[in-house]
Amino acid sequence: MDNKPNNEPQHIPEGAQDHRGLKGLGAAFRYALQGFAHTVRTQRSMRIHLVATVLVAVAGVVLRLERIEWAIIVICVGFVLTSELINTALEAIVDLASPGFHPKAKVAKDAAAAAVFVFAVVSVVVGSLIFFTALDRLIG
Repeated sequence: MDNKPNNEPQHIPEGAQDHRGLKGLGAAFRYALQGFAHTVRTQRSMRIHLVATVLVAVAGVVLRLERIEWAIIVICVGFVLTSELINTALEAIVDLASPGFHPKAKVAKDAAAAAVFVFAVVSVVVGSLIFFTALDRLIG
């Protein structure tokens, strides 16, 4: 068996995206931003999460969160926004695969929405612990 790396250019099928090199990297970022923008435009819950993110950031500045507190908040926000993006992608895939009603399609969509909900609730709990501690520190 030959273990030499294959340095020959790979054939990219017509119409497929080539993400090699800097030009491809720029295209990949563009596609990611398009996906984010689509989710913001079409998903009310994503817009709610973004408003909550701004409010949390303002509260963090006002309460002078410490570096580790900011890190935890950023991780929580990232998980919530990412789960919303994944939920949107999953909904699109399910709609494509099952345009009509199907009980299993409903389960997939409901479970994905529940994942966002769980991340959001956990983030509210974590944020409350951080903000109440910071408020106590600021007042006391």
